[in-house]
Amino acid sequence: MTNVAGPESVPISEPELALAAEFPASDRARWQELVAGVLRKSGRLPEDFAGAPESKLVTPTYDGIDIQPLYTREDAVGEPGYPGLPPFVRGARPEGVIGTGWDVRVRHLRADAKATNTAILADLEGGATSVWLRVGGDGLPIDGLADALNEVYVDLAPVVLDAGADYAAAAEALLDVLAEREIPPSEAVAVLGADPIGFGARTGEALPVAPAAELAARVAAKYPKVRTLVADGLPFHEAGGSDAQELGATIAVGVAYLRALTEAGLDVAAAAAQLEFRLAATADQFLTIAKFRAARRLWDRVLEVSGAPAAARGMHQHAVTSPAMLTQRDPWVNMLRTTVACFAAGVGGADAVTVLPFDAAIGLPDAFSARIARNTNAVLLEESKLGSVIDPAGGSWYVEQLTDELAKAAWAEFTAIEGAGGVEAELASGALAARLAATWDKRAQRLATRRDPITGVSEFPNLAEKPVTRDAVESTVDGGLPRHRYAEAFEKLRDASDAYLAEHGERPKVFLATLGPVAAHTTRAGFAANLFQAGGLDVINPGATDDLAGAFRESGARVACLCGTDAAYEEQAAEVAAALGAESVLLAGKASYPGVSGNVFAGCDALEVLTGIHTQLGVSA
Repeated sequence: MTNVAGPESVPISEPELALAAEFPASDRARWQELVAGVLRKSGRLPEDFAGAPESKLVTPTYDGIDIQPLYTREDAVGEPGYPGLPPFVRGARPEGVIGTGWDVRVRHLRADAKATNTAILADLEGGATSVWLRVGGDGLPIDGLADALNEVYVDLAPVVLDAGADYAAAAEALLDVLAEREIPPSEAVAVLGADPIGFGARTGEALPVAPAAELAARVAAKYPKVRTLVADGLPFHEAGGSDAQELGATIAVGVAYLRALTEAGLDVAAAAAQLEFRLAATADQFLTIAKFRAARRLWDRVLEVSGAPAAARGMHQHAVTSPAMLTQRDPWVNMLRTTVACFAAGVGGADAVTVLPFDAAIGLPDAFSARIARNTNAVLLEESKLGSVIDPAGGSWYVEQLTDELAKAAWAEFTAIEGAGGVEAELASGALAARLAATWDKRAQRLATRRDPITGVSEFPNLAEKPVTRDAVESTVDGGLPRHRYAEAFEKLRDASDAYLAEHGERPKVFLATLGPVAAHTTRAGFAANLFQAGGLDVINPGATDDLAGAFRESGARVACLCGTDAAYEEQAAEVAAALGAESVLLAGKASYPGVSGNVFAGCDALEVLTGIHTQLGVSA
């Protein structure tokens, strides 16, 4: 730096800026001391524990990846490459989405062409940039496609089809619309959405892949910017699969299509250009970022060994906020889940993002929920400026390590599928379904014990919430892989509670018998109340009283739960349990006393406890 203060430039030395100079130097050993201190205070670390204290904070994923509490330079996994270059971990395009943002893609499920057209125009006027249409079957009639796209500038807002078994007829209808609008074939942009393997996974009905590949070969010859095939990972995600299982199966679908496309006469590069990949984005922010980055690395490797040139090996990705994570109860919380998922998909480099409306698990969205879904993208792109940074997660030791580990786990799943004859063979034999079901069983257990909490459902439920009602989504698709939502078991109990309320004028009850002063029982009483309400049970808490037995009789409850300190239990639990005269008495904690028939505590199987109470009280859906 120079100071121009006269006829000559005089150098000025820059003072060194020492950040945090007033604080003592820190290192890993000091950090471990602090971690150990906190864990000992919370009772999670025995005084004689000899291992690394941070090992108590490791979080395993469903793929067996251990998420560490701290990542440092020692966890670096090598150079991740550059945006727009193999292995495309940092993005398929060198410029990312700067200047354009990701494609804001909105989904439409209505069968009425006029209503669909109204909704599409509202979405496009509100910031959407492409349209995803369910056509054929229970969706929009194919002969109504032109009416649904009336006044839609399909050259500016590409159309993406989801037509199931009717993909060929739907594709012809859309190409007819493009021709009628006099859009030059060389400039037409669309996704025809043929996905015979995905349809088979959804329905159990096997469709041949060859006709879809032949359609793609014809399309590629005339419409260079139109993609014909979609490798959809949502069926594997909604069946309960892990991130690696979803990635491995989706890449296997892509490989099956790649083989069929080359057999239909396309070279590898042209075949790859016919594919779009659809993946779920969840509220697990970092795993979602890693998933989209790892997916590009996997596909690059597939195309590399297939002989595709580097320029053709980028993956075109469509992110959809996870249907499995959406709740019907307290659906407003879904806005937060989809915001995190949209953020993660964008940061992870997805080309197109569909934010499902917060009421999507209930039925067809209304104008308000559709607007919120659109504006979620707008806030992240235009106000938060996410699209102004290329691969904002790149270089993070945590993200790069997680991307690497997830890519390896997904590659192992993919090679297992290929080794068994490919994804179609794995679906036909039921082997893939069995692996997905095994993961779902593990997930369901963690949901049941609330180790995977669901805000508004298994945690902090609101029994007084006003129901959100929507028109039902018509669908008869079944017979293939199951479609789970994480909240479904708890919501089934809430439905049963609602039915009980409608019949009896009150909800099934649980009485909290609090022992000792308020300060002594507040924590356990709050925990127990939260758990019981998750099952739709009305919690009666009389607070401090000298006549717990009388309060219990007045409440009309038949089940009671003791809440207090361990010392209070030692002194009073057996006596109070006998005095209450309840049909069953639970205890908030792990201790056992005469008259106590069960326990509720952190990590207990809440669904088992709640189902047992429902059965005892005669509550049924």
